[in-house]
Amino acid sequence: QVQLVESGGGLVQAGGSLRLSCAASGSISSITAMGWYRQAPGKQRDLVATITSGGRTNYADSVKGRFTISRENAKNTVYLQMTSLKPEDTAVYYCNAVGSYYSRPLNYWGQGTQVTVSS
Repeated sequence: QVQLVESGGGLVQAGGSLRLSCAASGSISSITAMGWYRQAPGKQRDLVATITSGGRTNYADSVKGRFTISRENAKNTVYLQMTSLKPEDTAVYYCNAVGSYYSRPLNYWGQGTQVTVSS
């Protein structure tokens, strides 16, 4: 089992910045990638950014150049630095971790943190 705890959400004005954190604990050695997804009211949960254990990153087109995902291995923590925030970035942001254990796929989610961007 892997537990994910997010923090750092809040209310910010358009153009502002926020940094989200996701601390992982438990069977971390089974995790190969972590990432952030977001879900706005009435919409599906969409990928924001991911980072592999090797440091390879991937971003949704809508956040490229504005958001940066990074990881601090010593703290088992992944960050999402969000800049130039827009009202359309408003959503619940979820941390995700994927991996495998004896060929069994693993997929974990955090509880989510609200990000609200006012215009």
